[in-house]
Amino acid sequence: MNLFDVITETAAQSGFAQMSLQQGIMLLVSFVLLYMGIAREFEPLLLVPIAFGMMLANLPAAGLMYDAVEAGGAWYQSGVLRIIYSGVKSSLFPCLIFMGIGAMTDFGPLMANPISLLLGAAAQLGIYIAFIFANLLGRLVVIDGMPLFTAAQAAAIGIIGGADGPTAIFLANALAPELLAPIAVAAYSYMALIPLIQPPIMRLLTTEKERAVKMEQLRKVTKAERIIFPIAVTCLVALVLPATAPLIGMLMLGNLFRECGVTERLSDTAQNALCNIVTIMLGTTVGATADGNLFLKWQTLGIIALGLIAFCFSTVGGVLLGKLLYKVTGGKVNPLIGAAGVSAVPMAARVAQNEGRRADPTNFLLMHAMGPNVAGVIGSAVAAGFLLLMFGS
Repeated sequence: MNLFDVITETAAQSGFAQMSLQQGIMLLVSFVLLYMGIAREFEPLLLVPIAFGMMLANLPAAGLMYDAVEAGGAWYQSGVLRIIYSGVKSSLFPCLIFMGIGAMTDFGPLMANPISLLLGAAAQLGIYIAFIFANLLGRLVVIDGMPLFTAAQAAAIGIIGGADGPTAIFLANALAPELLAPIAVAAYSYMALIPLIQPPIMRLLTTEKERAVKMEQLRKVTKAERIIFPIAVTCLVALVLPATAPLIGMLMLGNLFRECGVTERLSDTAQNALCNIVTIMLGTTVGATADGNLFLKWQTLGIIALGLIAFCFSTVGGVLLGKLLYKVTGGKVNPLIGAAGVSAVPMAARVAQNEGRRADPTNFLLMHAMGPNVAGVIGSAVAAGFLLLMFGS
């Protein structure tokens, strides 16, 4: 074989020669997401590994997501990302992420102001609105004889409105694994864009007077309350909705590590090393499921649109209940904290704080907003359990 033949053969076997249009488009999408995560710092800890995983999966002939089992081989012959992806398929990674979130979360503001639970529940409105819209689209739009979305797929799409990435992955994996990639990308992308999505809605629905309301300092929560809370919540929620036990159980176990005072090393591991390691593997493999041949469909565009609708209505639900509480309490509740009821912790609470300070530079709403914010984490997990109960096999 002469030099010319070697060059010709190498070029024919290269990824450039084998790249499809869909793979090229997905590579461009991954570059855009990398830009958003690195240059604009939109949720970089998740967006960067997701975008890089998307890039890796769409490199022609790389085989990082090759499934040897489907081809009749052994599991260990699969691509490295496919092997790691088993942690997503088994829901192990989302549950471990919830343990880390629990270890990092202070439920004190929620316990000090239990009304926050109502605001967290109201901010799940987008889940059910998106589910209804997705269901309607499924009935109205038929492609190749198949509805655009089934009822189970509509439920998996709706959970995007909870603004909780691990919960979205958990439910999508259970109800619509074929839609996991677009649902996860939509959920995390919109979470990163909360500082852009929420403020216009908050200003539209509230007056300057309402946004300037200063709330009373929260009471101090005792250590006994902090220890009893995760135990009681786990038992109550898991007994009512057993399907929520994996998420709620891991969330509250992490919180118990934080609050009990005798497991500092476990709490530190859950918050830092474990959470960081799982985030890398979860983000990279979820991004790697965004194969161009499967991702670039009408369904994906529908999911992106419905995800935005879900986030908007979740914000609307929280703010409107906040306005109602403002009226009922005679102006003691700032409606802005209702928007923090989406479970993007602590970003949504910071947005409420920033909007409150925009109306009055001396206003401090962060701790008050953290109550609905952490309540939203519980609320989204409960909503996921309900949808799994209704539509799970």
